[in-house]
Amino acid sequence: QWTCIGKCFNMKLDCRPDLVTLVWTESRSQADTSLLRLGDCFPTSLSAREAVFSVGVNDCNFRRLVTGDQLMYTNDLTYVSPPGSHILPFTHPVVCAYERPKDWYPLVYNPVFHTYGQGDLVFHIGLMNDDFSGPAESTSFPLGSFIPIMVSVVQKSHQPLLLLLEECVAATTPELLPESSIYPIIANKGCLVDSKVSRSKFEPRQKSSEIHLSLQAFRFGLGEEVFIHCKLVAWDPIGLDNTNKACHYNKEHGWELLDNSGYSNLCDCCESSCKSRRMRSITSGKHGIVQNAVLGPLTVTDVLS
Repeated sequence: QWTCIGKCFNMKLDCRPDLVTLVWTESRSQADTSLLRLGDCFPTSLSAREAVFSVGVNDCNFRRLVTGDQLMYTNDLTYVSPPGSHILPFTHPVVCAYERPKDWYPLVYNPVFHTYGQGDLVFHIGLMNDDFSGPAESTSFPLGSFIPIMVSVVQKSHQPLLLLLEECVAATTPELLPESSIYPIIANKGCLVDSKVSRSKFEPRQKSSEIHLSLQAFRFGLGEEVFIHCKLVAWDPIGLDNTNKACHYNKEHGWELLDNSGYSNLCDCCESSCKSRRMRSITSGKHGIVQNAVLGPLTVTDVLS
């Protein structure tokens, strides 16, 4: 182990709306600056003593936290020490604070944040029985019946997260190919478009980290093996907008927001194109922690056959 007298490093952080710049300067000659990581990002530029990261807050797995009037993005700068190195691995917190955008909507969930997120996430998607109390006993569903689907994210030591389904399509192939025929189920950043032509709906949430979908069995791929391809997004539970939402269509009331019907105007864009109205620095790049998942095969059977 190699130690130094006094400060071994210097970190400069510049948080701007469109760009975060971090400059890490090392005084330890044995330290290899190429082994520094900001979240999952490699340095943008390097020298023998310095590593520079120039990134957006939606890159590098920054974690977002809303507290009062502040919007905070947090990350970890880590040093990945190779075996036998005299420099021990270390982690240094990185925090950028911005003024909270005024058009952010609160959710019915209002968790208290004691610590910043850490650790890995595990996503699950599965077929359930009729009341979502356990796994389905069959993968065959009569046309017009409900296909209960539960999606969840396990949050190992992670800050509380809200799980959203950004997009789901049905296909007759386990992989989506350019020539695959598809049936849109959820599109336009969380709009359950199938609910306009069926009785499909999101069930009331039991946990922010789970979402229950009652999908009415459709004619697409009737009698064939069908796979449901979804893009799952784990996001912080405060800060819904029209690109981070779960909306379904109610025949009497129109589009409704699952998590707080009082803000169902966030679903108005389901009839057109859902694009964020917020400033580019908040919306550029990826949103939350994204995981693609495939459910199936399942079969829809014709009750008349």
